[in-house]
Amino acid sequence: MPSKAEYALLCLENPLLDIQGQGDAAMLEKYGLKSNDAILAEDKHMGIYDDLLNNRDAKLIAGGAAQNTARGAQYILPPSSVLYIGCVGADSTADTLRSACGSAGLHVEYLVDPVQPTGRCGVVITGHDRSLVTHLAAANEYKLSHLTSPEIWPLVRAARIYYVGGFHLTACVPAAMALAEEAAKENKVFVLNLSAPFIPQFFKEQLDSVLPYCDYVIGNETEAGAYAESHGLGGKSVSEIAAAIAGLEKVNKERKRMVVITQGTDETLVAVQGEEGLKGFKVHDLPKDEICDTNGAGDAFAGGFLAGLVENKLLEESIHMGQWLARLSIKELGPQYVIVSSSPNCSSVERAALLACLTDQVIMSYIKSSVGTHITNISIFFLDTPTRSRPTSLRASNPSKESSDFSAMA
Repeated sequence: MPSKAEYALLCLENPLLDIQGQGDAAMLEKYGLKSNDAILAEDKHMGIYDDLLNNRDAKLIAGGAAQNTARGAQYILPPSSVLYIGCVGADSTADTLRSACGSAGLHVEYLVDPVQPTGRCGVVITGHDRSLVTHLAAANEYKLSHLTSPEIWPLVRAARIYYVGGFHLTACVPAAMALAEEAAKENKVFVLNLSAPFIPQFFKEQLDSVLPYCDYVIGNETEAGAYAESHGLGGKSVSEIAAAIAGLEKVNKERKRMVVITQGTDETLVAVQGEEGLKGFKVHDLPKDEICDTNGAGDAFAGGFLAGLVENKLLEESIHMGQWLARLSIKELGPQYVIVSSSPNCSSVERAALLACLTDQVIMSYIKSSVGTHITNISIFFLDTPTRSRPTSLRASNPSKESSDFSAMA
C-alpha cells in the first residue's frame, strides 16, 4: 500500500475496457444507436463488442470516463498525484486495465467482484462522432464498504480533491455521497461530471442528491440541455442552465460553486454561484485534418482542468489546461495522451524527462496562440515509460513564479 499522503486527487467511477472501432451508418442502424450518444447496453447490444473486435479493427484502451480523466490528470501532474477507484472482475481484462494504468503512472485500487466480468464500453466511431454502448457488469457492483475499508479510507482522508463521474450514479450512490459528505465536512473540493444526457434524464433523483455538495460541476451543452428538460428549464439557453445549476443550494458555504460547460469548438462557459453573467473561454481552432477522434475529449478536458485545481492554478489557467489536453486527445484514437520527443531515437526516459521540462511551456504556448505549441523539430511518440514523471530538478525552482509566468502568457 502506497503512503496515504501521496495522492492529492481521488477519482471514483466505473472502470471499463474501451473497445473502439470505425463504424458506419449501417452498424448504427443494426444496434439502434445514434451517431453521438452514450447509453447503457441492453440485450440487443451485446453482440457489438465481438463485432467491433472481429470486424472493425478495434483498439483496446483503459477506459471508463473518470479513468480516462484520472490518466489525463496524472499525465500532467507529478508522480503519485492521482488515485482511481472502481470495481472490476476477476479476469484478464482487469489485468489489462491495471497494466495500462500502471504504464500511465496512475495508481488504482479496484474492488474485485468474483462473479461479474470487467465492464466494457463499445465505441463506434463514425466520422468525428462516437456512439458509446456500456455494459457495466462488475463496475455496477461497487460497494461503499470498499471505500470505507481500513485500506482505502485513509487514502480518501489524505486526498484534497474528490472527482466523481456521473456514470457512477448508476452504480453506487452511497459511495459518491460518502465522498461528497467528507468533502463538505473537511472543506475539501468535490467535483462532479454530468457525463451523459441519460444521467439527468433517468437518474435525476440520484443526481439531485449529490449536486448540493458540488464545488464544481462539469458537463457539455447536450448534458446541460438534458438537465434542463428534466428540471423544468426547457427552452433555456446553455448560459441560463449553467447559471441555474450554479445557483442551487450548497452545503459547504466556504466556496462558491462553479459550473463548467464545454461546447465543442465554441467557447467554454463558466457560471459562478451568486455572480451575474458568465465567463467565456475561447477554444483554439484545430484543423479538421488533425482531428482523429473526439471520443474522450470531454474526459481529457476534465483531466487537464483537475490538474489545474490540484496545482492551485487560477480558473483561466485550469480551463486552458483542460482545453490543451482535450486538443491533444482529439489528435489520436481515444484519450491515449501522446508524448513529445526531440528525436525519434531518444530513449523513453529521455522522452519522459523532455516532456517534464516542456509541459508548462507547451500549455503556455497554447494559451498564447491559437496555433498550439511553438516547439520546433519534434516528433510525437506514445508514452511507454512506467510514469511520465516530472523530476523536481526539472520543475521551476519558484512555484509561485511558475504560476505567474503561466498567467503572463495567457
